[in-house]
Amino acid sequence: MSTTELGPAFFIAVVVILAVCRIVSRLLQTVGQPPVVGEMLAGVVLGPSVLGALLPGVESALFPTELRPVLYVVGQIGLVAFMFHVGWDFRADRLRGVARSAGLVSAAGLVVPMVLGVALIAAVGERTGALAPDVSLTVSGLFVGVALAVTAFPMLARIIAERNLSKTRFGALSLGAGAVDDAAAWVLLAGVFGIAGGSAGKVSVAVAGGLGLIAVLAVGVRLRDRTARLAERTGADQLLLALVGVLFLIAWYTDVIGLYAVFGAFSLGVVFPRSPQLDDTVRTLQPVGAVFVPLFFTYSGLNTDFTLLGSGPVLLFTAGCVVVAVVGKFGACWLAARAAGEPNPVALRVGALMNARGLMQLVALNLGLAAGIVTQAMFSALVVVAITTTVMATPLLALLDRRDRGRADHPRETVVAVGP
Repeated sequence: MSTTELGPAFFIAVVVILAVCRIVSRLLQTVGQPPVVGEMLAGVVLGPSVLGALLPGVESALFPTELRPVLYVVGQIGLVAFMFHVGWDFRADRLRGVARSAGLVSAAGLVVPMVLGVALIAAVGERTGALAPDVSLTVSGLFVGVALAVTAFPMLARIIAERNLSKTRFGALSLGAGAVDDAAAWVLLAGVFGIAGGSAGKVSVAVAGGLGLIAVLAVGVRLRDRTARLAERTGADQLLLALVGVLFLIAWYTDVIGLYAVFGAFSLGVVFPRSPQLDDTVRTLQPVGAVFVPLFFTYSGLNTDFTLLGSGPVLLFTAGCVVVAVVGKFGACWLAARAAGEPNPVALRVGALMNARGLMQLVALNLGLAAGIVTQAMFSALVVVAITTTVMATPLLALLDRRDRGRADHPRETVVAVGP
């Protein structure tokens, strides 16, 4: 496919993706699922599992091989813009009352599912036929463990934003725990890739680079007032260009050090200065995420083929991964929140939110597939985990709300901090 042919192919693919995402999201909203879940499932619908199985010629014509890297890159732009806005909208002062609980929940939600995932691979991995033949059992086990330990932080953030939960105690606790959890998981994932490549350099780069990012952001916090005053004397076009430049620079840096672009974008949003002019500039980026994030879901869906789950051992492996994921994440985070002194209604909701894998697990799986650690069968099995655990979140929250409605300690009425 030539460059001149790639442009029209991209435009029609985007139209189809957005239309299918809208249709699937509308259908799922009738059963209480947020739009982000519809976008994730729409990506699978457009891949070989549905469209490819029913109309293989249509799928190959809509999404030729040369187009897929373009979908990935443009999807990254959407993710970065979305996570920057999530960070900008996130109030760090809401963590003051939940910092200890968030730390315990994060640690439990990382360690327990990882240990269970490694144990699952050690016990049955070689008998499933889903492991890469040229990858050691240790690397496969560690990768699956980290993949099951990941929390879908962008997905969690969207569910919290869409359900207006950011000012609740469990919403703030989940955001704080999810951010720490995923940052640590990406360091561990860098370690897995380092072991697979016979080098520990990736871990060192991730740790050292993360500390450097913290130092730069700390300087940015000290200069927030000066930056805000400067912004008031700058034109809107220049501000937008400067914002995009800094945002992409942070995204590039965190990608290079192995912590992934979305964390750099979120971190920048958290410390970004406030002023009327800057706030207007930030809002101009919000539609970018809404338009382009579905492209990443479609890219992941194109790598998902549920027909590979047809054999008994792979199906059992998939079921085992789902059970380990739910017990290890929901159960561990609920117990950790209770151990930190949180009331049971809050702890249950934290477990339900932290259990969602969604987007970040898809990111990890795509990286593992590109590195040769993940087979197509394992990719598809773990996509089932991502979909199942993410779809569970909203119905669980709704069920808990119905159960607790009218109670004086209903966590939806618990505001962590009152701010402007």
